[in-house]
Amino acid sequence: DDINLFSHIKATIKMLRTSVALAVVASAAAFNAPSPMALRPSATRMSMSCQQNNMAKVAAASAALLVAAPAFAGDFDEGEKIFNANCAACHAGGQNSVVADHTLEKAAIEKYLTGGFKEESVVTQVTNGKGAMPAFGGRLTDEDIANVATYVITKSGEGWD
Repeated sequence: DDINLFSHIKATIKMLRTSVALAVVASAAAFNAPSPMALRPSATRMSMSCQQNNMAKVAAASAALLVAAPAFAGDFDEGEKIFNANCAACHAGGQNSVVADHTLEKAAIEKYLTGGFKEESVVTQVTNGKGAMPAFGGRLTDEDIANVATYVITKSGEGWD
């Protein structure tokens, strides 16, 4: 299981690097250098400097957007089905029948879940387990776990009532 997780992490990093590289190339290709004939020599130097500055800004922004995009955007409805079949025995209605204060309410997730209130943190918890919670990494697919994480974070944000 650790080998599969490591392979998955390596593949994700490789995909992110490729995406960032493509974003940089695409953003650089979007700029057309002004014709040097149309500008005075001093203006050409200034324009090229501005263009390079703009390209760097767009490339950085593109890379930031790619990295900041949620890595886990699961399906809420599928997550609900998987939650009800696998998690509701202990976490019905966002509660916790084993450790009462470690509920799935937003405030409790922010306080107790390693990594805080985000899908990635729920994925880690569900995959690896912790304390009284068993690991589901060997029982559920990565897609199932991502769907559960989407469901949990969405319901916690909205309130479980």
